[in-house]
Amino acid sequence: MNRFTLLFVFFFLSTCSEQQVKRQTYVLTTGTTSATYYPVGVALATLVSASDDMDFSLTAISSSGSLENVKLLRDNQAQFGTMLSIFGAWAFEGSGPIKNPQTHMRSVTALWPNVEHMLLLSDFVTEGSFTDLGRLNGGRVSVGMRNSGAEITGFYILDALNINHEKNLSVSYLGYGPSADALQDGNIIGLNAPGGPPMAALTRAHALLGDELTILEVTQGELDLINWEYPIWNFYDLAPDTYPGQRENIRTAASSNVLVARDDVPEEIVYNLTKLLWENLAVLKEIHTATNSMSLENALQGIPLPLHKGALRYYQEQDIEIPPHLIDI
Repeated sequence: MNRFTLLFVFFFLSTCSEQQVKRQTYVLTTGTTSATYYPVGVALATLVSASDDMDFSLTAISSSGSLENVKLLRDNQAQFGTMLSIFGAWAFEGSGPIKNPQTHMRSVTALWPNVEHMLLLSDFVTEGSFTDLGRLNGGRVSVGMRNSGAEITGFYILDALNINHEKNLSVSYLGYGPSADALQDGNIIGLNAPGGPPMAALTRAHALLGDELTILEVTQGELDLINWEYPIWNFYDLAPDTYPGQRENIRTAASSNVLVARDDVPEEIVYNLTKLLWENLAVLKEIHTATNSMSLENALQGIPLPLHKGALRYYQEQDIEIPPHLIDI
């Protein structure tokens, strides 16, 4: 190797090293590896790595979900995070299970809806709506694992409906799979399992129990009560055949999952990430069916936090109408 070649190689390696230093890495905290947040987060991080236009890197990590993600963003151990919209609202204001306002958090986009699945064995159904959970006289119901988003939002909904879960229910803390098994075995009579339909555990339970199992609906009055603090829940229709044996439409409720960022992430980074996400939505839809419900037209639906300046710029360029409460003053 001659002197000129050596100088060229040295210059090339030095340039690559400088580019790697300049390419800052940001962390996206998601959820458990078995849930929807994680595979979609990994797919988004992969899109960033595969794009020649991105001057940053994104690493997706697993976590226990919304509540832990708030803490990771607070401590700057993550700069982006996925969470239920109600956790975003609580975090920004310092309410609910989050005592100190997290005013550094900004929204990037709504993701897919988090659909409320509240089920009872049909023998215990009276009206067929959420308030039937207040008529169980101590019946055993699983609300989700302890400290999970399912448990926290489940109790929030019950409290909003004036259902005293300590008096009216005997509460079990089980994951979705074990809840479905307990339902089939007769160890519980109902369960709370929010998530993106169809949910595998509930599909299995419906296949085995058929008409013995009922998904509760939500009325307008109940929806108004649930939205007493933050108007983030909307009606959601489970179309026939979403679950085995389901012959009719079931109207339940759903709130948005959201992607958030710290406000100190540079505007250009968030702008490019937002643009990349929406221009590659077809790729994400190949990763997980939950993203099939995502659309640019609904990108701001159910978002409780002001938009990050980078995301705001992108939506303004796309002529998306920005609600006043999402504009950071």
